[in-house]
Amino acid sequence: MALEQSVVDTLKAISTATITTVLLKKGLRNVWLRGTKPLAPGQPRLVGPAFTLRFVPAREDLATPASWASPISTRAAIEAMPAGCIAVVDAMGVTDAGIFGDILCARMLKRGVVALITDGVVRDVAGVLGTGLPVWCNGVAAPPSVAGLTFVAWQQPIACGGVAVFPDDVIVVDDDGAVLIPAALLPEVLAEAPEQERTEAWIMNEVGRDVPLPGLYPMNADTKARYEAAKKDGTA
Repeated sequence: MALEQSVVDTLKAISTATITTVLLKKGLRNVWLRGTKPLAPGQPRLVGPAFTLRFVPAREDLATPASWASPISTRAAIEAMPAGCIAVVDAMGVTDAGIFGDILCARMLKRGVVALITDGVVRDVAGVLGTGLPVWCNGVAAPPSVAGLTFVAWQQPIACGGVAVFPDDVIVVDDDGAVLIPAALLPEVLAEAPEQERTEAWIMNEVGRDVPLPGLYPMNADTKARYEAAKKDGTA
């Protein structure tokens, strides 16, 4: 599922923190992918549909260097990735085997992949950084993936960072980590999140004016009336 550019542009203007708040109001508490930390400082907020990959624990007859040439391999999965997607990799939180290195990340960038997200780690970190592919992960490790993991599938439901991720769920990622928007709830998030951002920007301005928090955050009836008036006169 490719996202329309207007959807991408809207979500790029909304923080992951705001998205979690909007989803919390809808009863979804488990949407932040644990262990997804920016590999490099200053990576931009990015948006894309999830392209999922799944590892299971290493098994000696399967997790071998020869498996890299198998039809079921990370190499084959990368060649199936469409431009504009975000690769989301279930590495079970394993931190002593790097799932991808510089060559695979370079190929992903060439294919137009927006970012790599994993609850595991990467290897060849200097090379990965050199590719320019934005990466959110749980650290780095020198050993290859087969030292601790077996790759088994792509474009299936996965568990990444303790969150259920289905292909084409929408991922938004920034300095706070990666957040999932269920595909079915995307229209509601697009409708509500920009207003949440606008509201909080106005509240921040009120805090700057030394307005006390009680009644401001959350807003009581009087504050809501002031906010609505500010929207009408263009100051919010």
